[in-house]
Amino acid sequence: MKDFAGTPGTITGLVLRVSQCLFAAGSIASMATTNNFFSITAFCYLIASMGLQIIWCSGLAFLDAYALAKKKVLHNHVLVSLFVVGDWVTATLSLAAASASAGVTMLYFADVANCRLGHECLKYQISVAFAFLSWITIALSSLIMFWLLAAG
Repeated sequence: MKDFAGTPGTITGLVLRVSQCLFAAGSIASMATTNNFFSITAFCYLIASMGLQIIWCSGLAFLDAYALAKKKVLHNHVLVSLFVVGDWVTATLSLAAASASAGVTMLYFADVANCRLGHECLKYQISVAFAFLSWITIALSSLIMFWLLAAG
């Protein structure tokens, strides 16, 4: 298998995984600090999806850090296949959750008198923005993993 930017065990791969975790954590933190996010199913789905994203990406970030520290190559076909499937599943869930939450946020902000909830609408928007940033990084990572598997 070829070694290029973003593959497991490289510094760019670690940066991608850490940024996924940070954006997902930012999304959860912004949403969880509102008073009534739990009354909207799309927001609960966003929290669950970002929580799964944090678990998946932090595990792979620790694996990348270990590989960097021990100077090991993580290009085993079975391991890369697992990365591809996990990344595609979390990317799909993250996009669905971010899109659903963006729809509800736009409904509140644009259609419900410029959001009578006030400060909470800003937090909803920030949470959705972080969710989309998290999705962009996981989508990039999943494409790199698929490319690595196909090249291998």
